Amino acid sequence: MLLLEVISGERLPKPERGKMRVHKINNVNKALDFIASKGVKLVSIGAEEIVDGNAKMTLGMIWTIILRFAIQDISVEETSAKEGLLLWCQRKTAPYKNVNVQNFHISWKDGLAFNALIHRHRPELIEYDKLRKDDPVTNLNNAFEVAEKYLDIPKMLDAEDIVGTLRPDEKAIMTYVSCFYHAFSGAQKAETAANRICKVLAVNQENEHLMEDYEKLASDLLEWIKRTIPWLEDRSPQKTIQEMQQKLEDFRDYRRVHKPPKVQEKCQLEINFNTLQTKLRLSNRPAFMPSEGKMVSDINNGWQHLEQAEKGYEEWLLNEIRRLERLDHLAEKFRQKASIHEAWTEGKEAMLKQKDYETATLSDIKALIRKHEAFESDLAAHQDRVEQIAAIAQELNELDYYDSPSVNARCQKICDQWDVLGSLTHSRREALEKTEKQLETIDELHLEYAKRAAPFNNWMESAMEDLQDMFIVHTIEEIEGLIAAHDQFKSTLPDADKEREAILGIQREAQRIADLNSIKLSGNNPYTSVTPQIINSKWERVQQLVPKRDHALLDEQSKQQSNEHLRRQFASQANIVGPWIQTKMEEIGRISIEMNGTLEDQLNHLKQYEQSIVDYKPNIDVLEQQHQLIQEALIFDNKHTNYTMEHIRVGWEQLLTTIARTINEVENQILTRDAKGISQEQMQEFRASFNHFDKDHGGALGPEEFKACLISLGYDVENDRQGDAEFNRIMSVVDPNNSGIVTFQAFIDFMSRETTDTDTADQVIASFKVLAGDKVRRPPGSVLGRGMWFRLGPHPLFSPHTHTHPPPSLLFPAPQNYITAEELRRELPPDQAEYCIARMAPYQGPDAVPGALDYKSFSTALYGESDL
Repeated sequence: MLLLEVISGERLPKPERGKMRVHKINNVNKALDFIASKGVKLVSIGAEEIVDGNAKMTLGMIWTIILRFAIQDISVEETSAKEGLLLWCQRKTAPYKNVNVQNFHISWKDGLAFNALIHRHRPELIEYDKLRKDDPVTNLNNAFEVAEKYLDIPKMLDAEDIVGTLRPDEKAIMTYVSCFYHAFSGAQKAETAANRICKVLAVNQENEHLMEDYEKLASDLLEWIKRTIPWLEDRSPQKTIQEMQQKLEDFRDYRRVHKPPKVQEKCQLEINFNTLQTKLRLSNRPAFMPSEGKMVSDINNGWQHLEQAEKGYEEWLLNEIRRLERLDHLAEKFRQKASIHEAWTEGKEAMLKQKDYETATLSDIKALIRKHEAFESDLAAHQDRVEQIAAIAQELNELDYYDSPSVNARCQKICDQWDVLGSLTHSRREALEKTEKQLETIDELHLEYAKRAAPFNNWMESAMEDLQDMFIVHTIEEIEGLIAAHDQFKSTLPDADKEREAILGIQREAQRIADLNSIKLSGNNPYTSVTPQIINSKWERVQQLVPKRDHALLDEQSKQQSNEHLRRQFASQANIVGPWIQTKMEEIGRISIEMNGTLEDQLNHLKQYEQSIVDYKPNIDVLEQQHQLIQEALIFDNKHTNYTMEHIRVGWEQLLTTIARTINEVENQILTRDAKGISQEQMQEFRASFNHFDKDHGGALGPEEFKACLISLGYDVENDRQGDAEFNRIMSVVDPNNSGIVTFQAFIDFMSRETTDTDTADQVIASFKVLAGDKVRRPPGSVLGRGMWFRLGPHPLFSPHTHTHPPPSLLFPAPQNYITAEELRRELPPDQAEYCIARMAPYQGPDAVPGALDYKSFSTALYGESDL
């Protein structure tokens, strides 16, 4: 009964205790009943023969038991147990010389077949090339010892008995060889299981490398964006145009040198992310979720923020340059008017403080009164200039001019001096009027001269000031307006010359009358300081400034004509490039929808299309050069085109990104097709179905469009509770991010997943279970270890006086819920074994042993069903 329990692996009814014959017969009958229940027919074998020690009957029964429980289950290509075992031996020993297994007796007599079986499965245990056919005893003993020591197969045969027998016992050889079969068949299952695990782990390791590469590239790009945005958002104004132009040049370097590589990195990052997600879907892994803040959407948001800051920065630079240009113009104008006014006021305060009227004659007093009236007229004429100086100073303060303190100090000094002059003028007039009653004679001609000479003199000073005034224009219309105003001024010169001659005629007439009447006049006109020499001198200065003004205006007109040419040149090129980019964008959208031909043809067509786009880059470079000339000429607007260089740059970058993304989509479709075994016809059918329901040709399906597509393909997603539940399940697969759209790539992944098979967590668990179950466990209390407990051959197979446990190799392995580090290192490559050991959690079950690892939770974590 113990023998039956060991061989069959089942528990028999409890035997009766006692030494009486009837007890022994009852126990043997229980064993025979169990044998009969397993379908074994025992002919002419009764309990009495076994109890009485009938050796022939006993040996026959034992062979029947061995044949049923140890050999009968062996099957190779649907043959019988014996034929299957023989076929297995022939296949395993076929490559070995001097071995020809045709039976289970004389083919094993020289011992080489036993050594060949061991060497085929464990080559490190046998040095087969050193064995000799003419030394069978050594060969047999070597095989028996190695099998017992390393394979847990007990030594059932004696080498001398096999060699000394003409025909070794066939049943004994079969029994012994079946032990080899059972020992090595488990190793084969373990190898298959290890290969499956290696494949799964290799895919997982590759995906982890791709995830790490994505994280690093995303971190670097986000760090660059983080560093660049503060620089673009810095709005610290500079004091001079040169400093702001240097900032503008730095910005150009950023646009030409620093940003383009980052555009490529961003595009490559999106391509890597899409490729990784495709590989994860193809290997039945969960979708990759980057670290917080490193999603493609986060990078796109950061990039959008960068471009917004970039656009605002360029506008700020141009506005600052205009502001500084305006400030420089106003500051120069302030200095010029202040210098003219200070030159005019020089000596005026001292003149107003004179007491010359106290000793003057009547004529002198009258002259002084007239002179003072002329001065008041002059003073009133300069009131506008003082107000202009104050207004310019106020504007400089409002525009935050960097040298405002000095401007304010100078303006305050002028205003204070002006107040003093007004007060002194008023005091002097009162003094002159007080003594006027004593003065009678006045030369009317001198007075008339003074009255006409003063405003004419002021007009000439104003004309000289205007002719020397700086101007700044930005368009041809503005300069033509200045030229027209200057021409109008020149048209007034003949009348001014007549006025000058009339004033000088008054002076000549006064001198003629004095000479005629023998009147001695003082050297100067007592009523005015404007002498004929001053008038003539200023008139000559005006005549000299007019052609200089003409030349300056003509130069500016030429410059504006050149600027206009630059505007038209840029507009002509931009009006070609802009529509070309828009046309290409529309063509790419149409190509991505139509997708005619095989995927490889589409990929080649798209790459050729991409090359044609890249070949167009010189036109963009020409436009960049023209744009640089425009900016160097400080041209800020262009009415001849609606395209700016910023529009062209953004359109060009979007065009490159779109064609690269479309090529990546086709590459992913090829990867999906090859991995899933999808035919080209199926891909075209998928595309036709997708395009049929993509009504707006946007390259994506909305929920209702996708539901209609599924219904057309035979899915039960009608508008009821069960259909809605199924549709929500499918949407969670094709749209895990809840974006509300289904892309063509997601549609292909879903259709390929519905029609093909992939590795699952259960398959990996089953593979680990094979590795974990490849162990032999001995019953508690076993005392013989690896020792032999019965013999086969010409000697008795069983002795009734031997009360020992059966050989442990006859026990079959029982699967376990855990695996040990030693078993992983033995069955898997070193790097993958250490990978599993590092990530497997300790096994916590009731049958846990020290160092036990939980392979089930590890397998489900590989497929996203739990956490590692």
